[in-house]
Amino acid sequence: MVKPVKKAVFPVAGLGTRFLPATKAMPKEMLPIVDKPLIQYAVEEARDAGIEEIIFVTGRGKAVLLDHFDHSFELEKTLEERGKADALSLVQDVMGKPGQITSTRQQQPLGLGHAVWCARHFIVDEPFAVLLADDLIMADPGCLKQMMDVYQQTGGNIVASEEVPREHTNRYGILDVVEDDGRLARARGLVEKPSPDKAPSNLCIIGRYILQPEVFEHLSRQEQGAGGEIQLTDALARTIDTIPFHGLRFKGDRFDCGDKLGFLEANVAFALARDDLRDGMRQMLKKTMLKDSRCV
Repeated sequence: MVKPVKKAVFPVAGLGTRFLPATKAMPKEMLPIVDKPLIQYAVEEARDAGIEEIIFVTGRGKAVLLDHFDHSFELEKTLEERGKADALSLVQDVMGKPGQITSTRQQQPLGLGHAVWCARHFIVDEPFAVLLADDLIMADPGCLKQMMDVYQQTGGNIVASEEVPREHTNRYGILDVVEDDGRLARARGLVEKPSPDKAPSNLCIIGRYILQPEVFEHLSRQEQGAGGEIQLTDALARTIDTIPFHGLRFKGDRFDCGDKLGFLEANVAFALARDDLRDGMRQMLKKTMLKDSRCV
């Protein structure tokens, strides 16, 4: 029987330089997709998968992110006095139970592996999840819940995966696959951002992980990898001989919200998925495309 996963780490210390000047004074994880910040989508996905403890690995200027998951007494009081029950519910539903959310600092930007390592004292010897808010996934059930269901059968380390064009392998961690049934792939190795001619496959890792605590032993070496950073992929690769490693092709749509076009695409997709916005959004898109065609 595998140990249950009840804790999740959210690395949110990045500067968000690709979205300047919007992220000069606001964390990139607080950028809204329609009317909800990116980080809230990730936290809700984790909670829906059974996660009970949220650990944010933050940096300077991220206080507003933590405040988002806390009481806003003035706002709540005003909404209550004005009889805006629906809005009040939206504000209060964001919060978890007391003690379920904590944070620690990544004082230097040394890579994803280093960010995860910074949470080691909160994890100790339990399996845990890692969610990157930049990778927004529209799925039902959520991506992490799909991974949890598979984890119950396989144990070990599991990552969310999808196939990418081979010319893009140098943007991702890539699996060296030994078995593959079309949905679940067992890996015998991992390579961080290989050039297309050296990539062992085109099956990449995206921002969802279920990991065993042994990974901290390797992260503690603080060894630099691709880009001079401490790579989580490198540490995971060193565990494969002793811990099973699988990549799950999840069912759903992934939006790279660390990229401007991906962020815009996500806003359109999530708006179209809502009953209260779908018709208006379609009309707006038709109007915009018509104007664009006239300008060509």
